[in-house]
Amino acid sequence: MTYGGEYIMELWDAYDADFNKIDGITLVRGEPIPKGMRHLVCDIIVRHADGEYLLMQRDKRKHYGGMWEATAGGSALVGESPLECAHRELYEETGIDAPELTQLGTVTTDDRIYVEFLCVTECDKRAVTLQEGETSAYRWVSRDELVSMKKSELVTEKMQKFIDELCVGK
Repeated sequence: MTYGGEYIMELWDAYDADFNKIDGITLVRGEPIPKGMRHLVCDIIVRHADGEYLLMQRDKRKHYGGMWEATAGGSALVGESPLECAHRELYEETGIDAPELTQLGTVTTDDRIYVEFLCVTECDKRAVTLQEGETSAYRWVSRDELVSMKKSELVTEKMQKFIDELCVGK
């Protein structure tokens, strides 16, 4: 991670599969995560009060560059709760300062625990700010447009499952 052009080591808390923090162990971004340990990642889907969803295009220099993401998010830093991480990541990646986020659920993989949130906002849709080096464009889409996006357009299968679950019955 860089801040003002200077490299800063990103440190994460370690968790077990049951979402218990493992005391005395700190994980370092870019280093292998020991077997049986996970780090916390938060994903936030943004829905405007008018019903449209925010999509952000990944910077071309990143993994999955040029593809669209339906969430803001990233890894929790040492000491951050899921909610604190979600607020920070949402603001860093979109400029949206949401007073309330709704936790939707968690997904556990071999090395991560994803905590998924929903942000409903009345922000000025033209005022989204993109994070340099992370995203290159944004757009607002209807629920139907979001659900019908092709797998080749959205970043991950996990993302598509998240969208399907969120939009069922809405």
